[in-house]
Amino acid sequence: MATGILARLTGRTAELPAAHRDAIVRLLSAPKYELIPLKNVHEQAALIPRGSLVSVTASPAKGIEATVELAEQLLAGGLRPVVHLSARMIRDRAHLAALLARTKASGIERAFVVGGDADEPGEFLDALSLLRAMADLGHHFAEVGVGCYPDGHMDIPDDALLRALRDKAPYATYMATQMCFDPRKIGAFIAARRAEGIGLPVHLGVPGVAEMAKLVQISARIGVKDSQRFMRKNVRLVGQLVRPGGYRPDGLLEGLGSVLADPAAKVEDLHLYTFNQVETTEEWRRNYLAALGAPVA
Repeated sequence: MATGILARLTGRTAELPAAHRDAIVRLLSAPKYELIPLKNVHEQAALIPRGSLVSVTASPAKGIEATVELAEQLLAGGLRPVVHLSARMIRDRAHLAALLARTKASGIERAFVVGGDADEPGEFLDALSLLRAMADLGHHFAEVGVGCYPDGHMDIPDDALLRALRDKAPYATYMATQMCFDPRKIGAFIAARRAEGIGLPVHLGVPGVAEMAKLVQISARIGVKDSQRFMRKNVRLVGQLVRPGGYRPDGLLEGLGSVLADPAAKVEDLHLYTFNQVETTEEWRRNYLAALGAPVA
């Protein structure tokens, strides 16, 4: 399979402008991997290069403590965790203070703050309220990421999303794009934010290599409600995954070549949504780098 992928990639990447190629290589050489705290997570984490950034999601079915515990274990195993702090899963300021104290004591230096999907939230209803409370308490994180939505959100109007991003920006060090398959939308979104004066660096969210059957199996393990939410919110992703051979993100990256190569866009990192399928995503990444003529560590 790898030989076929390499041949296919070699034929197309030969036409890439050098600046686009260099930008893709830069991002692919040291991406951030997202993992879900499921039973197979340690098996998957073992396939990630040591020293890599690993974003650890939060699921209502598992609880926020499971996310922090996994982040601690990944750190001990030689990875650099980014712990997801889901606002609606944190009961109150006392709970938040305890989580901040625990992550500081553990040496976890990075967080990604989301609103989350918990049906019965506590004190914090959204990411902004949590970010403000974290600032009041004096958090220790060197990096704090927030989400942004080039393709919109099915439950939140666009104007509300943009207002929230503007409000969250002073508390964050970067914004990570949620999954979108249209390079034009992503490029237009970034350009519009720069024109508005939002200068947060971008961590480009890209789905890894995923097969639909495996994705459904994984999302079902998270919990029935989570699975339904995922399918509702990612209709476009599901449509891409059901195609023969599943989804591979090289075309998306090449379509974004001019954006990735533009210093004004400030695309500084690649966030790979692995769906706990690290082996296939890592195989794709290494083969793609080889096809681009780049060294593979």
